[in-house]
Amino acid sequence: MGQRIDVKHLNVYYGKFHAVEDVNMVIPANKVTAFIGPSGCGKSTVLRTLNRMHEIIPGAYCTGQVLLEGKDLYDKDTDPVEVRRNVGMVFQRPNPFPTMSIRENVLAGVKLNNRKISKSDADDLVEWALRGANLWEEVKDRLDNPGIGLSGGQQQRLCIARAVAVHPQVLLMDEPCSALDPISTLAVEDLINELKHDYTIVIVTHNMQQAARCSDFTGFFNIQGIGKPGHLVELDETNTIFQHPKNKETENYISGRFG
Repeated sequence: MGQRIDVKHLNVYYGKFHAVEDVNMVIPANKVTAFIGPSGCGKSTVLRTLNRMHEIIPGAYCTGQVLLEGKDLYDKDTDPVEVRRNVGMVFQRPNPFPTMSIRENVLAGVKLNNRKISKSDADDLVEWALRGANLWEEVKDRLDNPGIGLSGGQQQRLCIARAVAVHPQVLLMDEPCSALDPISTLAVEDLINELKHDYTIVIVTHNMQQAARCSDFTGFFNIQGIGKPGHLVELDETNTIFQHPKNKETENYISGRFG
């Protein structure tokens, strides 16, 4: 089952640059929460702090708390590798490992975590993860073929299968459809709706229609000007954000007055 995330007074820095300022929000379990807003407003940065991925950029750090079911992901005793196992990530461009077969791609995260797994358990896991990503029927007869040989939409679903194979609690998706055609986009959106029964999902999207279609909650991020930190303007149920936003900034962005 998915887990709830509480973000408290989160500030993110890249060296001296203050990228995101004082974000406070609750991301409910087993729902889809979308982050929207203009480019450069910090929504992808905030997404990456939810599994400590931003730390791989030299000089990046944050202050505040990110609590997964009450446990602070930034506590000094918390292992970042463990965090990334519990909080999976699917990136903007499909990125199957080019030298690996479809099957090896699904198992990559499991092997990376040094889990010993028998061949029959591995077979079961591969089928389970590919079914979960709605890809099994399309690839079951060619599991030993290269993952990179699939279409873009299939590659993205393979990356989702790879992410779910390690049994995370949360799935983060950074513009997962921006490199895909409309039919593949619809397939991934349908999949997101199915996956929320098992995971908490947070998605960054530039596509407001996508946020309206496939999220339960939407957070709108904005920026006051060049060089200023991004901030969360408001987060609410998606219908409320799109129909009755409380903040004028949100209303202006949703109605296309800027962004």
